[in-house]
Amino acid sequence: MADAAQDKVERKARGSYAWGPLSALGLWLALVTCILDQATKLWLLYAFDLANRGTVSLAPFVDLVLTWNTGISYGLFPQEGPLGQWALLAIKAIAAVLLWIWLARASSRLTAVALGLIIGGAIGNAIDRLAYGAVADFLLFHVTTESIDFKWYVFNIADVAIVLGVAALLYETLLGTGAAKAP
Repeated sequence: MADAAQDKVERKARGSYAWGPLSALGLWLALVTCILDQATKLWLLYAFDLANRGTVSLAPFVDLVLTWNTGISYGLFPQEGPLGQWALLAIKAIAAVLLWIWLARASSRLTAVALGLIIGGAIGNAIDRLAYGAVADFLLFHVTTESIDFKWYVFNIADVAIVLGVAALLYETLLGTGAAKAP
């Protein structure tokens, strides 16, 4: 009986599985990220009508071009049928729940910000998959010269948020104040 009471006290000190001291920060940032991603996509699809404009040059190295990603990152594992699309959505839902649990246990603001970016980006792309059956990507970085024709993958705001979140987690793990130091 004493062990159960002690376990309850320790669990309360750590926070619950769904809410912790930095959850509000991470979820607020997830909401902002998701709204920014969806607002950008909606504007490009319906107000700017990117689908009918084709490629729009913003600078010598960046274009707006609409592509529909039916797979996961960088178009890997494309899924054309409904079963595959639902499987990808299920994986995203499981990942979002696990990231939320991690966020509830986060002990640094950088971790909370990073997880918020990743969660918001994942939800933004999941909304696309539900609404359109694929993720709307629209930013294309490229280098085009007489001898070079390099095009990066087409991506969106949600993808940028996910990459920034992962980079922040890597920074904190490898170089941050809590990183393991050599003896």
